[in-house]
Amino acid sequence: MKKPQFLIAAPSSHSGKTTLTLGLLRALHNRGLQVQPFKCGPDYIDTTHHTRAARRQSINLDTFMMSEAHVQDLYSHYSDDADVVVTEGVMGLYDGAVKWEGSSAAIALLLDIPVILVVNAKAMAYSVAPLLYGLKNFNTDVKIAGVIFNFVNTESHYQFLKDACGDVGIMPLGYIPVNEEIKIPSRHLGLALSGENDYEAIVELAAAHVSKSVDIDGLLALTEKNRPSTETRHSFFQKKFKIAVAWDEAFNFIYAENIRQFGDVTYFSPIHDTSLPEADLLYLAGGYPELYLSALQQNLAMRKAIRDYCENGGRVIAECGGMMYLGNVITDQEGTRHDMCGVLDLETSMVDSRLSLGYRKVKIEDAVLKGHEFHYSHATSNLITIGEVQNARGKAVPTPIYRQQNVLASYIHFYWGEDVAILLSLWNK
Repeated sequence: MKKPQFLIAAPSSHSGKTTLTLGLLRALHNRGLQVQPFKCGPDYIDTTHHTRAARRQSINLDTFMMSEAHVQDLYSHYSDDADVVVTEGVMGLYDGAVKWEGSSAAIALLLDIPVILVVNAKAMAYSVAPLLYGLKNFNTDVKIAGVIFNFVNTESHYQFLKDACGDVGIMPLGYIPVNEEIKIPSRHLGLALSGENDYEAIVELAAAHVSKSVDIDGLLALTEKNRPSTETRHSFFQKKFKIAVAWDEAFNFIYAENIRQFGDVTYFSPIHDTSLPEADLLYLAGGYPELYLSALQQNLAMRKAIRDYCENGGRVIAECGGMMYLGNVITDQEGTRHDMCGVLDLETSMVDSRLSLGYRKVKIEDAVLKGHEFHYSHATSNLITIGEVQNARGKAVPTPIYRQQNVLASYIHFYWGEDVAILLSLWNK
């Protein structure tokens, strides 16, 4: 049985991959199709937007944080009952952690799926030919099936681009005119929206806009392939284990497969709730706490509940924004200090913000965890840090990891979806 499946990639970032992906996901959903979205790389914001556009959970595929077998297994597992499978690439087609390792091209090759390029052709005509030729022939094992041109306003402009495609031997699948109404605002790490209604309006507009000048039927026909194997090497964590997950406006940077490992998951809001659900593990994920500092500070009952849980030996993993929330104070960009939970003797600040970015490999005694770091705040603390942290090239980096009683806190967003036992072993030593 065949089904359309493809990976949307680009020569570089800011070519319009995500806008095109969201428009296609919603357009296909509006046709009554079950569309399974994936995202290459460690981005957890794009997966949230995919999920809303497709009405189906988007899953990260990342060969730094995951084994190749796990990536293949995730793709097979989640694609099994879908009508169409759409994977969004990361950065440029061959941009990886080291050279093209873990790039969109590497994942397309691993999964044996065709690539659909989206090219920013705003200031380009026939000169797109050598660009397409290079991407097509750099590694002929990576199958580039077609191309969609972004920021093209006229049929005459598109004709120059089609001529280039004909000479290179890549199928042109249409173009996308400039439309400010489907431009999604961004904040630091990825796309940001002022509210669900805004998002719905933008995505519906994107779907309609893309459908006018992109050959969606041709795209689906061109990318039909045999369905992926349904054999699975992946198993759920078997033990009955309760996890309480922070999820609201301030905390929502989560890898879906991490949560799937636990059989009993309860979500709560540090902004709106006043008590914690019963749990064996408290997960305070990252997010944008700096945007909701007043609300977090004013919720004294929740801050006390979390402090009591931690002081009574409760197991906690706090990542980035979650770690900031467990500290004494977060200082906003204007220099105003806001009291937080006071569990960890540290302060974080958005003043003089600077970017810390990259993959991380962490060794804590015998346990090895992988993840990704991306933040602008900086932390000040006299707490002792634990573990050894390296980047993708194996070089030591000074990212702190704090351990206090059963609280494990770091700026790193960890991935444990392949083997949750590694995470749980940290509290069994």
